[in-house]
Amino acid sequence: MSVAPPDAEWLESDAMGGYASGTVAGYRSRRYHALLLTPRTPPTERVVLVNGFEAWVESPQGEFPLSTQHYAPDVIHPRGLDLLVAFTHEPWPSWTFRGPGGIEIVHECIVDRVDGSVLLAWRLARTGATAQARLHVRPLLSGRDYHALMRENSAFDFSAWVANGNVAWRPYAALPAITALSNGAYRHEPDWYRNFLYREDAARGLDHIEDLASPGTFAFDLARGEAVLVLRAGDGVAVDAEALAQRVRALEAARRKALAPLARAGESYIVRRGQGHTILAGFPWFTDWGRDTFIAMRGLCIGRGRHDIAASILLAWASAVSEGMLPNRFPDHGAAPEYNSVDASLWYAIAVHEFLEAARPQPRVREALLDACRGILDGYAAGTRYGIRMDADGLLACGMPGMQLTWMDAKVANRVITPRIGKPVEVQALWINALRCVGGRHGAIADRAQTAFRARFWNASAGCLYDVVDADHEPGRVDASVRPNQILAVGGLPYPIVDGAAAREVVSTAERELLTPMGLRSLSPRDPAYRGRYEGGVPQRDSAYHQGTVWPWLIGPFVDAWLRVEGDDVAHREEARRRFLGPLQAHRNAAGLGHVCEIADGDAPHTPRGCPFQAWSLGELMRALARTAPPKIIA
Repeated sequence: MSVAPPDAEWLESDAMGGYASGTVAGYRSRRYHALLLTPRTPPTERVVLVNGFEAWVESPQGEFPLSTQHYAPDVIHPRGLDLLVAFTHEPWPSWTFRGPGGIEIVHECIVDRVDGSVLLAWRLARTGATAQARLHVRPLLSGRDYHALMRENSAFDFSAWVANGNVAWRPYAALPAITALSNGAYRHEPDWYRNFLYREDAARGLDHIEDLASPGTFAFDLARGEAVLVLRAGDGVAVDAEALAQRVRALEAARRKALAPLARAGESYIVRRGQGHTILAGFPWFTDWGRDTFIAMRGLCIGRGRHDIAASILLAWASAVSEGMLPNRFPDHGAAPEYNSVDASLWYAIAVHEFLEAARPQPRVREALLDACRGILDGYAAGTRYGIRMDADGLLACGMPGMQLTWMDAKVANRVITPRIGKPVEVQALWINALRCVGGRHGAIADRAQTAFRARFWNASAGCLYDVVDADHEPGRVDASVRPNQILAVGGLPYPIVDGAAAREVVSTAERELLTPMGLRSLSPRDPAYRGRYEGGVPQRDSAYHQGTVWPWLIGPFVDAWLRVEGDDVAHREEARRRFLGPLQAHRNAAGLGHVCEIADGDAPHTPRGCPFQAWSLGELMRALARTAPPKIIA
């Protein structure tokens, strides 16, 4: 039996931001599933070169498929999944098929973390009555932006350059060539495979039909040994496929042996950008976002002692401070950075503080990072874009109509779903923490802001904190929505903003109304605006994004807050680990294998939704696991 559901997704990434991914069953359910996906300007401008393959075996007992495809309107053919008897994603994706007469074939997919080469291998595991088995593999190509789809077209160039069984194609002149290195025999026989159906895209209200091109077929005699097919971006065919496969397998085996599965999953998001590093917000469709980077890096880098990587990331972002703000993200295609987030810059200051506490870097690095943080705080205090400014009470006001500045940033057409204009609760917690982290002359502002916070945010009737005060910049107006943002005033940041009975009530309210096995809901189910299921087309999903949808990343701040009010001792750490982190650990074997998803439904059974591999979800789980780890016994 397979150890994961057929629709569960696997991911293998490289250090440039490219990846291979798919489903356990073998068919592609998203346009983003691919075997060779590479960034043109790492880690952005990703293009899909090889989408998948058709594979089948000829044996004396008959012909049988090893691949599975999903075609419109809803046809599964061929059905290699019917012969799938085992699957594992550790140490890399591996499928075992059992054909007629008991013949068993193992297929593996290994991505070289260094250069993005993708090793596909097939071998006989059990021969049954005979050792005769001939494998045929037909690559399915596109050559398109990873957000797009391809249909049959006359511009696709099927030309092939063949040398010693190795082949190179260049479907479109503007894109990298595709090299297939093999120990088999290639036969050029161009054809189109039409009307693949991507049902996850269909469920998201997106275009979901694609045609793919197949230039030819590779044939292998499995009785003579392992079949090897290495896919690479570029046109170098003068490479020995078996030698390259041996190198890839050996290097990856050594790397994976040295890292625990959770740590390996975390490494997936750390990629090169120029001469430094960055963190991809998630696979398969996100690039690097400021807010996500600074939240995720606490668990993915700082907590794991990857201080060199953390320094590289923080120094790179330091150079992007503009008018006290850091970009929300660096877009694809070389477009200008987008400065449309109030909290990303504050999360940066928190990450810098935690890095400096853990790493003790060289003075020049320390001063460069602190200078960036001072620039952020001074810019915010003086006033910057989108109404971001320090008010007379020391709290931080932000927002203007039509803009979404907090992490609850969904927008449908020109309508911002959760505008949260005024003084949002988590922004104040971040602002006060950033002031305290930088210290010096900023400490007095933090004291004044915290006094105002405690006087103005307590909602006695609900036993929690208001979500926004001075809503829409109207003095005294409040938004009393019960949301998880308030948890950051108690946990998840270096300095709690509220304590005592108030902190206990905040945590109790969050546990009662927001906590699920997958994380915290973004809105209480008692609220009339609550949406319990994240489904439908883009407008429907975006409308539900922060109106009840569960966010796993919030489990980290919640666990911190819970321990602060219940007691930070061994017994409570064990309880937190079992009750709050155990379900997310189990989830890692059910959806995005080894990882944690972006979001889930607010209503039971809390179906995983959104991006299946999310950096801050995994990073906060890793941070919370470290936070609750049993004490080490020193002999």
